Amino acid sequence: MTPDQFLLSLQKGAPAPVYLFLGPEPYQRDRCRQALLEAVLGSAPEDRESGLTRVDLSEVPLAAALDDARALSLFASRRVIWIGSAEAVLPRGRTAASAESDESAEAGETNQLAAYLREPTPGTVVVLESSRYGFEGEDKAKIERVQKYFATIPVQVEFRPFSPEAVRSLAQALAKKTGLQLGLAELAMLLDATGGDASRIAVEIEKLYLFTGGARKVTADDIAALVPDAQATTIFALVAALGRSDRTRALEILDTLAREGEYMPLALTFLATQFRTALVAREAGLRNAAQIQAHFTKLGARMWPQRAREIEQTVGAFSKAKLERAVGKLFEADRALRDARPDDRIVMEELILTLTAA
Repeated sequence: MTPDQFLLSLQKGAPAPVYLFLGPEPYQRDRCRQALLEAVLGSAPEDRESGLTRVDLSEVPLAAALDDARALSLFASRRVIWIGSAEAVLPRGRTAASAESDESAEAGETNQLAAYLREPTPGTVVVLESSRYGFEGEDKAKIERVQKYFATIPVQVEFRPFSPEAVRSLAQALAKKTGLQLGLAELAMLLDATGGDASRIAVEIEKLYLFTGGARKVTADDIAALVPDAQATTIFALVAALGRSDRTRALEILDTLAREGEYMPLALTFLATQFRTALVAREAGLRNAAQIQAHFTKLGARMWPQRAREIEQTVGAFSKAKLERAVGKLFEADRALRDARPDDRIVMEELILTLTAA
């Protein structure tokens, strides 16, 4: 079940007695948690306080948590038992001697959960939450073990990461709902600065709205001033200028970075990553941003559409020979910045002049 399907099910009928929440994505999980608490306990703070119980399976056994769910409360007629760290019940490393006893304990916990599902406590909703593992890479096998262990729970909600397209749509929807005037270029800058994290995007949009009052359009300077890590986006603007061989704009951006106290070796690291990535894209014969994004995502390097477009610009502006030369010059600049008393500004200016030479 997806988060949207879960929210729709709450609107259509009563909550299920037991849920399994899977996955690390925090924004959708928080939405679903709030909706469930609202559906079961209402909105009054005193009802929330008396009706919500939090348990962590890294500290207490599952049997104890289920016993708590079976118990009737003197202070709340409706309850939510939130059981975190559900993955903690899985056996981690078993010797041959302990395997039989571990399997017996595991079977006992599974049977207790099945018994509770057959006769759940009226007015009580139990949520087992496993947010440690994702759905890709090495985590995939681990989260599948969690799913298998709790297979008796019929309603499982998966909190998968947003795709780049989905998080962009979410940001646009949140900006519209809030009343924030956010242009496409500023939206791309916000997505880069937050790494596409939906929870951070929601917080930053709220901050930007409070700052502007919704009375004017958000500017790049607003984002750079308010959003953590947004200064790195100014470095991406330098990358884009170099990709277009726009010497004047590149020197202007370098001046901005110097005035803002940017650590030049860090800026150089971003530049080196950009040109190495562009060189890989050219050698792979990638022709457009979509191909670049798909190629690096397949390799396990998640890439946002705006970043792919920046790489496409660099690939289009530099031949393979120029990219190879640029990577070499970046190495020389990195070595120069490590000298005893380098003038960082001069080193970076010389690099820009070299990379934008005809």
